[in-house]
Amino acid sequence: MATQSVPLPTSPESRSLGSPAGASVREARERRRVRAKTLRRALLAALLLAAAIATALSLRPDPVLVDMASVVVGPLEVAVEESGRTRVKDRFTISAPTTGRVARIAFEPGDEVKEGDTLAEISPAPSPLLDARSRDQADARLGAALSALGQARTHAARAATRKRQAERDLDRARVLATSGALPAERLEQAEFALELQVDEVASADFAVKFAADEVRLARAAVNGREGDPEGRHVHVVSPVAGRVLRVHRESAGLVEAGAPLVEIGDPGALEAVVDLLTTDAVLVQPGTPVLIQGWGGAPIQARVVEVEPSAFTRPSALGVDEQRVNVVVAFTAPRASWARLGDGYHVEARIILWRGDQVAKVPTGAVFRHGNGWAAFELDGRKARLISVVVGRRGEAEVEITSGLDAGDSVVVYPGDRVKDGGEVEVRR
Repeated sequence: MATQSVPLPTSPESRSLGSPAGASVREARERRRVRAKTLRRALLAALLLAAAIATALSLRPDPVLVDMASVVVGPLEVAVEESGRTRVKDRFTISAPTTGRVARIAFEPGDEVKEGDTLAEISPAPSPLLDARSRDQADARLGAALSALGQARTHAARAATRKRQAERDLDRARVLATSGALPAERLEQAEFALELQVDEVASADFAVKFAADEVRLARAAVNGREGDPEGRHVHVVSPVAGRVLRVHRESAGLVEAGAPLVEIGDPGALEAVVDLLTTDAVLVQPGTPVLIQGWGGAPIQARVVEVEPSAFTRPSALGVDEQRVNVVVAFTAPRASWARLGDGYHVEARIILWRGDQVAKVPTGAVFRHGNGWAAFELDGRKARLISVVVGRRGEAEVEITSGLDAGDSVVVYPGDRVKDGGEVEVRR
């Protein structure tokens, strides 16, 4: 009896795996598994890279906040500023020509007086006014007054000669300036020199008048007042026209010969006196421009007339002795601009030692000592680059740059110790 085989039932999946279509399914699954594995590795690598970057950023120092300034081209002034005071240029102290009793002086500071006005009247003291000794003294004062008058006349003649020479110098300077052979600055100096000589002539004329009246007063002390043969009174008269600046003796009483009575001057003939450190004064010369400010009005143009040859010692605010010297300044602005100034007023003088119009400059805080020279930090994007610079003249808040930087370059102002060469910085907003 023959045996008959019966085929086993098979599932559709097993039939498909064994066929070519089943092989494609296996390959697709393998590819999906490989892609998933690759994706997991890429995600892990990205996470590790992000963690590394975050760690590096956390350890990186923050940029240093800095202030920035640009190299600009513009005007620059080198000046010295000091306090000073005004004073009347031609001041005359009228003193008692003889010992006696002075009547009460009726004048007050600010009153106008004319030449020849009686300022005070001196009568004899209870003791004889002109005993033998007093007459000898009066004769001696008369001789001294005559000598002073001759000296004043000689000084007036010299001043007139210097004035004529200044006029000739100005004429020559104008001719040379017209032809272009002389700078305009030299012409201004010649005009200023002539103005000074005119003032000197006027001052010398005042001195002659003052000396002449001193002679007349001395003669009155010897011979008695004119029209008063008994010599019972001596009238003290004003030698010049002006204003009363100060009354030294207001009440009546006994005075000694030579005692100051009244000060007279012309408030319109003002000048300023500024005391400078001797280290600054050596840089100043006659003709140096000055700006008078800090007196309560608009700035006043002026010029240096004289730097006194003798210095003096004065303690500073910190108690340190300083050597200082007086610098005399004359106003060159119109009288109307400083008419409110008076004798002894406080002023602030800005003496301009040098001025440039087209100067490459930076704030003084942008340059610092580096080795034997000067250096600055230049901004290069977000980096600070240390560069050597050559500085010129230094103003109050700015310094001239002659080499190392160009106009428009950006520099760090007051860099401090945290700014390093090549270090990252951030401009403070």
